[in-house]
Amino acid sequence: MNRKDFLSSVVPLVSVATAVADTKKINEEDSLKIPAYLKEGDIIGITCPSGFITQEEIQPAVLKLQEWGFRVKVGRTVGARDFTFGGSDDLRTEDMQQMLDDRDIDAILFGRGGYGAVRIIDRLDFTTFKKHPKWIIGFSDATVFHSHLSKNFGIASIHSKMCNSFPEEWSKAEPSQIETINSIRKCLVGDKMQYTATVNEKNKIGKGEGILTGGNLSILQNLAGTKSDITTKGKILFVEDTGEYLYSIDRMFWNLKRTGKLDKLHGLIIGGFKTKPDDAGEEFGRTVYDIVTEVVKEFSYPVCFDFPVGHQKNNYALKCGVRHELAVSDNSIVLNEV
Repeated sequence: MNRKDFLSSVVPLVSVATAVADTKKINEEDSLKIPAYLKEGDIIGITCPSGFITQEEIQPAVLKLQEWGFRVKVGRTVGARDFTFGGSDDLRTEDMQQMLDDRDIDAILFGRGGYGAVRIIDRLDFTTFKKHPKWIIGFSDATVFHSHLSKNFGIASIHSKMCNSFPEEWSKAEPSQIETINSIRKCLVGDKMQYTATVNEKNKIGKGEGILTGGNLSILQNLAGTKSDITTKGKILFVEDTGEYLYSIDRMFWNLKRTGKLDKLHGLIIGGFKTKPDDAGEEFGRTVYDIVTEVVKEFSYPVCFDFPVGHQKNNYALKCGVRHELAVSDNSIVLNEV
């Protein structure tokens, strides 16, 4: 690939309690907002609300988006850098605000993850965005946005790979890498999504249906108690993480349990977890499977491990804020958009 070329480019009455519960469910469903799906010629904006990325590094993503029939608008944060950030807090806020408000932009794809979204989320004005929602796309630090949109506006978003995960040479990319990148396009154009996962003996058998929510576990814990804190009652929660010690993973799952976020779930999905090796003499003695099994043992909803989402090549695009069904059996795991 010559990358230089692209740098320029009505029913009987029931009990009151039941009636109230049903009304709440209906109201929740009515409040859900799914942005318009994209069509050929629509514009995808690229911005960096977290870590930095260069103009050159986004070109494989730009090329692929154009191949899919979309136009691309690159924000001012691409190529900007303030140490680890994609420019100063002011610049990242301004660039994201412009993308949120621009009626010509139909979706916003983040350049990469890293850190920084929490520093600007409360500075953003979502007034126009609420009236004219668009897809926000990313994972890792983008969990801040997925959680904030879910909690405050009930607007769906896409948890997926970002620009830095698009391969330079598609002919050399692994099948799982290609499939997961293509899942972004499928989400964006409105395909009904279906995913499968490898059976694990630690899985908890069952079936559940609910709005899909979640993201990076450490980010979700960081958002606890804030205006961006997710609600999980009646939902299917998915989590993933990377670069954490096992005792930290244990602590975060106990935080989910103690704050009631595991109590009323309709399903739990455990994605990829890349953990740090225990320090010598400080071995934790439990795996991620052990940790999760212990905190959910009293609950009856389905639980699946090793789902293809997270900081890994097989990181499929998931529609947060959209209703799904999770079915876990002895011989299959299926997550269906409904």
